[in-house]
Amino acid sequence: MIDETTLDLAVTRGVLDADQRQALIALAKENRPAAEVDRGDADPSVDDQMRLVGGGNDIFVTVGIILLFSGALFALQSVFAPGDNLIWVIMAISSWLVAEIVTRQKRMRLSSTLLALVFVFAAASLLTELLAGRISIPSQINAFSLMALRSEAGQVALILGGGLIAAAAVYFFRFKVPVLAGVIAIAVTGLGFLGAIVFYHDQLISGAVAAPIPEQLADVVANALIIPLVCGLLIFAVAVAFDLRDRERQTVWSDCAFWLHVVSAPLLVHPLFILSTGQEVLSGQIEPGISASILLGLMITTFVIVALAIDRRSLLAPTLAYFGSVGIYYLINGAANTTGIPPFALILIVIGAVVILFGAGWQRIRRLIIKPLVPTSILDRLPPIKA
Repeated sequence: MIDETTLDLAVTRGVLDADQRQALIALAKENRPAAEVDRGDADPSVDDQMRLVGGGNDIFVTVGIILLFSGALFALQSVFAPGDNLIWVIMAISSWLVAEIVTRQKRMRLSSTLLALVFVFAAASLLTELLAGRISIPSQINAFSLMALRSEAGQVALILGGGLIAAAAVYFFRFKVPVLAGVIAIAVTGLGFLGAIVFYHDQLISGAVAAPIPEQLADVVANALIIPLVCGLLIFAVAVAFDLRDRERQTVWSDCAFWLHVVSAPLLVHPLFILSTGQEVLSGQIEPGISASILLGLMITTFVIVALAIDRRSLLAPTLAYFGSVGIYYLINGAANTTGIPPFALILIVIGAVVILFGAGWQRIRRLIIKPLVPTSILDRLPPIKA
């Protein structure tokens, strides 16, 4: 990035005028993460960096924001009647106004993230109150009472889902806070679940699908895992697209990709975990056979290679938590029976050692595995591997 001294020299020599200089500086700031400050000599492309905390002053201001908005919420709830929409309108406007200073001017990282979440929470609460005023919620929530709300599904999607996405998008385009990419992804996933439920309801009512008997409920729930799996794949694809757009991890799109990976990882891992281990969905019992264990090992390997290739450890964390726990359990169960050490303790030891290994030697592992494995044409589009 061209520094301001060079821009001043360009103005002096007539290459740029003063207005063009200011426009270039403003454009550069808009393309930086909303919470980014001077990183000195830090390399932003290294090790899945998440620019979240900006220093001691950022933490200090974050504490102030927590105190300010906690006190404001209690004060507003004591002044206005319960459920008054003005409470959330004031909270949303206040968080926006504070962000004009903390985010737009001071570029504080953690404080900006917290303010964005305060705004989203206020917007979601306001939308929920508006929805409750339009829809009569039954006193007893069960499968039959929810089916009676089929005609209201469109309002739920438009007001709650669409409204939350719109609010987060408007805030993002103003302040460029990356965490809102994750919020939008979660909202879109929620709409996907709602659409699937409505579709299944209509199939039941029309007779195209028979109502399941109690013994079939586990299969119905297992089949429903396709929804989070598809949503996870779509979110992951968008995150990878952002990563490919910013290989050096220097703009807001890289930080957005981080949060999208955080959201997509459990959506991908949990359904695949159940499918590979043969877990019984309702009871949670896991009794994988030999073929399931082989499939589990292949999935672990695939996730590790993908995480190394795109340089995102956020994808690897739930993989270790889900796949690693069960896989390691069956590998070390015999050792536990021999030594008397509880299997859970050995699982923690092994997973902890793996996490430290990947954390300390991430780039070296990437270089040893990805460089000889991935073709050069693809490698040139991935985040660079440090020597």
